[in-house]
Amino acid sequence: LESLPNIAASFGSSMGQNGCAGIYPAIMVAMIAPTIGIDPLSVHFLLAMLPAIALGSIGVAGVGGGGTFAALIVLSTLNFPVALVGIFIAIEPVVDMARTALNVNGSMMSGVLANRLLKKSAEKPQPVNAN
Repeated sequence: LESLPNIAASFGSSMGQNGCAGIYPAIMVAMIAPTIGIDPLSVHFLLAMLPAIALGSIGVAGVGGGGTFAALIVLSTLNFPVALVGIFIAIEPVVDMARTALNVNGSMMSGVLANRLLKKSAEKPQPVNAN
């Protein structure tokens, strides 16, 4: 149980990038959609956006600026104008800090929850075989 936080942190830094790979592309696409006349809350749009984000987020973890790359992949998949990403570059450092905080929080929370769950299962008495 002592090594569990280290394992969770390793996985979090390499594949648990929910802020960069999931939320940031969704926010960017949802903000750009109205500028080209698409309702970002329509079911048709959401059903097209979610698989694009899921597939576009593969391999983003551990890449510097990976959230921007994921957003570019999603925008091009949905045939949105990629040039509008330039508007967001001005606020990118602030957004990047929030994404990083979300990613770190997710990694820490997964380690804490796994540790608590495993400690509870280790404390339960094991059945004794009466052979």
